[in-house]
Amino acid sequence: MSDTHSEGRTVAESRVQLVQFMRLEHANALGNVHGGEIMKLVDEAGALAAMRHARTVVVTVTMDSMTFTEPIRIGAVLTVSAELTYVGSTSMEAQVQVTAENPITGERKHTNTAYLVYVALDEAGRPKRVPPLIATTDEERARLAEGEARQAERKRRRAAEDARQAAEKA
Repeated sequence: MSDTHSEGRTVAESRVQLVQFMRLEHANALGNVHGGEIMKLVDEAGALAAMRHARTVVVTVTMDSMTFTEPIRIGAVLTVSAELTYVGSTSMEAQVQVTAENPITGERKHTNTAYLVYVALDEAGRPKRVPPLIATTDEERARLAEGEARQAERKRRRAAEDARQAAEKA
């Protein structure tokens, strides 16, 4: 894999998978894994996918939402899979999916999907341009279009919040 891709990088080049055995120190009093522990792994996987694409350090800008659809119990093997779904000039959106597996029975459950946005930084800590994202399958192209729509909605919400704050100061 080349370090410079002026024409862009594929979704596949950004893919990351983290696997973690969930132990007692990850648990709350009910024996479930703390949501914050899962969020940390989600952020790490998303950031790694963004760094693979940008080939530089990144910072987290936002996490759209995270809904915990299934509890994750101690003893589960957590798989956190991330890949980029949208790229702007300096920002990148990563889709991160979480699956919990019972290693004894082999049963797997999808527990979360989250979308996070990262910004690439240069050596001085300023936003840095990133290569375009190349979608090579119909599924990737659909996710790219959905990511572009999510980014437009984020910008719309930010503009509305900025206008609200300006009105409060006036």
